[in-house]
Amino acid sequence: MCQKDGEQPKSSTMRKLYVRGTITNSAGLLILAGLYQAIPGAVLIALGLQWLVFAVHALPFKSEVFYDLSGSLTHLAVILTPMISVVRERTPRQLLCAVLSVVWMTRLGSFLFLRIRKDGKDERFDALKQCWLAFLGAWTLQAVWVCLIQLPVLLINQIDDTAPISLVDVLALGGWCFAFVFEALADVEKFTFRADPANRHKFITDGLWAYSRHPNYFGEILMWTCMAAAVSAAGLAAADASLHLAWLSPAFTAVLLLKVSGVPMVQRAGEKKWGDDPAYRNYMEHTNLLLPGKPAPPLAGAKAKELM
Repeated sequence: MCQKDGEQPKSSTMRKLYVRGTITNSAGLLILAGLYQAIPGAVLIALGLQWLVFAVHALPFKSEVFYDLSGSLTHLAVILTPMISVVRERTPRQLLCAVLSVVWMTRLGSFLFLRIRKDGKDERFDALKQCWLAFLGAWTLQAVWVCLIQLPVLLINQIDDTAPISLVDVLALGGWCFAFVFEALADVEKFTFRADPANRHKFITDGLWAYSRHPNYFGEILMWTCMAAAVSAAGLAAADASLHLAWLSPAFTAVLLLKVSGVPMVQRAGEKKWGDDPAYRNYMEHTNLLLPGKPAPPLAGAKAKELM
């Protein structure tokens, strides 16, 4: 029986949650079934670990505290398994892809875990926790996320990499490092901003956030684009078409952040809190959504005086 705060949710709400859970789990399992053809071991590990954490902690305690941390551990597991289970001489490209992915996973996972420990909860799960099937869907989709995100790393490390290091690798490495620092700095800026009690009812427009409304998402998409580019270029050099599947990683990341759980959720929350605020409207209308650009101009004349 699904409950929240000791009360039984309305039957209409429960029906919607069961429908949502059926859709998310079915879609997630179908995608994983497709990925199983290319990366069978990673699919089994990712789904097994996510469902295990759900069964042992998330469901009995109705808690999402370990959601992000379990995602990071699953990333680590799917990366390390092919590295240690298959004995082969790894190329610099293979090792670097794996190391960079671990660095990314460690930084992001630690940041997200510290954030939820500070906030105490993740509001995205409030409705889902009313119903076990809908809640399970979040964990199934995280398994999908892990497998799709890590495709470049997994694909390059399950073959004998024969392609020589090229200019594309060098440029991809430089782009990845830039994107990693960019995303990390954006996350730190927002975390620091939110930690200041004086900013409790304000929105951030400082630092990198003055040039992009979602600088962290820009960094995330760019990182996996660079990774995919290096792996796909190796596929061209070695005439291995399977490596071009690496582009599913940045494509999925972009769709997820721009159309599903990233920008839409942030903008809905922002409109609810500050939709009538002239400063917010000015920021939204004049600041690029993703790519860094010019900061929003100051509010003109009368509007600026009204806010003083």
